[in-house]
This record gives sequence, structure tokens and C-alpha cells, in this order.
Amino acid sequence: MTSSKIYQVSTLQALALGYTKSVVTVKELLKHGDTGLGTFESVDGEMIIADGRCYQARQDGTIVPAEDTAGVPFAVASFLENGRTIRMGPMPGIEEIKTELTLRIEEWFGLNSIHIAKIDGFFDLVQARAGAAYKSQHVSLKDILSKTQKDFCFEHLYGTLICVYYPDYMDGINASGWHLHFVSKDRTQGGHVFDVSMQSGECLLQKIDRIEIQLPREAAFDTYSLKQASQEEIVAVEQKGNH
Repeated sequence: MTSSKIYQVSTLQALALGYTKSVVTVKELLKHGDTGLGTFESVDGEMIIADGRCYQARQDGTIVPAEDTAGVPFAVASFLENGRTIRMGPMPGIEEIKTELTLRIEEWFGLNSIHIAKIDGFFDLVQARAGAAYKSQHVSLKDILSKTQKDFCFEHLYGTLICVYYPDYMDGINASGWHLHFVSKDRTQGGHVFDVSMQSGECLLQKIDRIEIQLPREAAFDTYSLKQASQEEIVAVEQKGNH
């Protein structure tokens, strides 16, 4: 059996409580994977890693290539090279996509493992969001996004969903369940997805059996009481738009 690793920068609890300083650079992150998602220093937009390149979704939903020197406070990345291919039909909403992916990993006895997936398809609608840089310390992610987050919709386009699954017992280290980011095929639009309707797609789904976490090195990280991160707030910022 081929072993697969996911590399994670910091923890979701730290991000949720406002630790948004750089831990690694984009260049360092890409040494650990060609597929992934996350955010940038000071929560400056949403990160999508697809086909070995890192993209930054800005507040208006436009995409730019991320600079190698850009700071990363939170992200996950893996080399998607041992996955199984799944053909997917019409999916009217994000819950249907999540359910289909979860059923597949359940069939393969993988609910206690991390998974990463890349879905290339045609999308009728993608509802997404991204924020802008907000320099702060100990200001929660929920409060930052309430000030900077913008929602936007993309319609009738080809693109890629990057999907990451963490099991329930890892909740807090990362968000349990599925977390989705989107980038259009022409790499001009994207963001953090909170709803999506897909006509059809091809999915590459990979099971992960190792995790490496790079914690922040600076002393300020140890001033955060990570267990105080509210699960309700994490769910709110991970799964909902600015409604």
C-alpha cells in the first residue's frame, strides 16, 4: 500500500482565535504538495493549490498567482498521486457533493482518515467568498471576516474544486467534514465555497495515512488558549457566506 502524507500549517483553533501571522512561505508550502487550500498572512484572501501552483482569491473573487514569498498562517497540502478516479453526475448543491464523497470514503473504510480530492467539472453555480488583509492580534477569524468578507457568485463555467476531509476526532486541528475551495479553469475566479451546483465532474480522491503539522515557531503562539476556540464560530466561518 502506498503511503500518502498531508502537510498542515498551524491549527484551525489558532486561526479561529486570530493567529494570522506567517508560519511558512508559499514556496516552502509547495515543497509539501501540489494540491491544497488555506489562507494568507492577515487572512488576505483564500488559497487554492491546484496542479502544483498556488493561487490567491481576492475579496472580489478574482484570482492572482500567489507570490513565493507570501506568508501562510494556515493551510494544508498534499501530493495527489495515488487517488481513485470517480465520475460524478449532476449535483444540485454542496451537501450532495459532500454526501457523495463521504459515501465513497465510507465504502473504502476511510471515515477515520483524512482525504483530499480534486474535482474537475462544469458548474452551473458557485457561491463563494474571500476577505482582504486585516492586520491584528487576538482578533477572532469570525470578527475579521465580518469586516472584510465579500460573497460572490460564478455561473456556467468549468473549474476545479479542491476538497479536504478531516474526521470528527480531529475537529479543531482542522474543520471536521469537508472543506471546499474553487478555482475556474482559466484561473481568473475563485474562493472559499459555501454552495455549488455541478452538472458533471471527474474526481480524484486520495486517502491520507500521515499528517505533519508545522506549528508557529514564535513565542506569541503560546499566548493563545487554543481549546477556547468556539466550534460554533468555526462552523460559521467555514460553511457559511456573509448573509
